[in-house]
Amino acid sequence: MTKLKVGVAGAGVFGNYHAQKAAASAKTDLVGVYDISLARANRIADQFGARGFDCYADFLAACDAIVIAVPAIWHETLAREAIEAHCHVLCEKPLALTGKAARFLADEAAARGRILQVGHQERFVAKAMGVLAIEETPLLIESVRAGPPAPDNRAGDVSVIWDLMIHDLDLAAMMLGNEFTGVTASGKRVHSKHLDEAKAQFTYASGGVARLTASRAASERQRTMHVVYPSGEIAIDFLTRKVDNTTPYEIKVDIAAELPDPLGAADEGFYAACLGLARSPVPAHGTVGAVAMAEAAEANALAKLDA
Repeated sequence: MTKLKVGVAGAGVFGNYHAQKAAASAKTDLVGVYDISLARANRIADQFGARGFDCYADFLAACDAIVIAVPAIWHETLAREAIEAHCHVLCEKPLALTGKAARFLADEAAARGRILQVGHQERFVAKAMGVLAIEETPLLIESVRAGPPAPDNRAGDVSVIWDLMIHDLDLAAMMLGNEFTGVTASGKRVHSKHLDEAKAQFTYASGGVARLTASRAASERQRTMHVVYPSGEIAIDFLTRKVDNTTPYEIKVDIAAELPDPLGAADEGFYAACLGLARSPVPAHGTVGAVAMAEAAEANALAKLDA
């Protein structure tokens, strides 16, 4: 099998993770790591016998496919240039910071016959647990995703909506649909110039409601989801692995055997799609809804905060 020449854009923590996956895969050769700092790029690239780049055009020319793991404000620009260079792209979430931009990137990749995948690994977790196999439309989705500030101010270039809530926005879009009928949101700045705490409520034509809370200024971690269906309710505490389930559907909380490495599963799915062996597990068009929700929630919250 011809191996896929893969490069990783971004020499931070997640860039290192993705470089490890590409270096270990039987489907790929890790050919390069790009960063605006050549020294940072080389620190990761040298571990795997790859080349460090600080010129993005040269990096793209060396690759069949790239993984974008840079700050979110640069996702759109780097993804667009990579698609124009005829590279396949796996972009960490969010794909872009506006729904219009996300849709453009998805359309452009499709028009050029390129794979554009987004790093929503939480989908793999929800699927393995059985949540995404439920055919009933939820009446209510409530989620809380909170934790203390990152010590290195990771993702401090964007609000907590794009940083943490985006995971649950994506799951809500999958379960309730991409087209919401209303949104109300609130938030506050705590330790950055962006929203560090946020709450958002979305309504849908089906009558369903999504209430989402995210914080990167909490004293301790919290990760819960509560879903109400016509047939019953499911409440999950992801940290304690406790599940209360009154629906007729089986929900598993211990998925280590089926999904030991969500990031690895996502990356392997991307490689396979690029090589024409399978369909992308998280195609870009299916992630535009979450971007549009995040954009609407942030605009609503900021309008109230700055009024």
